[in-house]
Amino acid sequence: MSKTETKSTVLLKHHLKALKLPTIHAECERIAERAAADNADHLAFLLQLCELELIERERKAAERRLKMARFPAHKLLDEFDFSARPSLNKPLFLQLVKGEYLDQRENILLVGPSGTGKSHLATALGMAACAQGRKVRFFRVTELITLLLEAKEERQLLRLRQQLAKLDLLILDELGYVPASKAGAELLFDVIATAYERNSLVLTTNLPFENWTEVLGSERLTGAALDRLTHRCHILETKGESYRLQDAKRRRRTD
Repeated sequence: MSKTETKSTVLLKHHLKALKLPTIHAECERIAERAAADNADHLAFLLQLCELELIERERKAAERRLKMARFPAHKLLDEFDFSARPSLNKPLFLQLVKGEYLDQRENILLVGPSGTGKSHLATALGMAACAQGRKVRFFRVTELITLLLEAKEERQLLRLRQQLAKLDLLILDELGYVPASKAGAELLFDVIATAYERNSLVLTTNLPFENWTEVLGSERLTGAALDRLTHRCHILETKGESYRLQDAKRRRRTD
């Protein structure tokens, strides 16, 4: 390599670093050699570099979205056994995974006994939304209520509400396991009301709708929450025996 070429390469890499194009910085020499071997023109060379940069940026952006969502575990759709849940409307669910409900600001309610795969399905929806470029956050309901109460106590509630309002999808998992305090129920309702027709919610619950007062306390608050959640909504049921109970029975049989 000549001194001119060496100087050009050094300057090029300096400029690429300043322009924050790390993939082009790392790949330019390799792609230049391949383009020369293939007798590709300058525009074809530049196109290959730009494509690599875009692919890597999207990969990193997808990683950031998954990290921001804070899923307790990564649950993929192809890991879910639909045959074990014949009550679940599989065609509807597969349609929802495509993400059109997010454009329509629609909600999804997953209703069924404990251990029937509701959290798995909610996570699969969330991960699909992340892959589609959406901003997602996963909360257990008790976790979100605690966070809201702490934010109110520390006078950070407005800031937290603004963060939640920027999401495309908010996943609320496990409504029904622990009754909320009056203040907690009111703050949770505020999140639901604020999201109404602005953001999509995916909510999982083990309680029939008529029993939601066990969590939210007030019939008035429960009615108002259900009115907003179910107005533009898809309701999916996961009936059957708990996966965990089935596993326990299988282990006892093999012991």
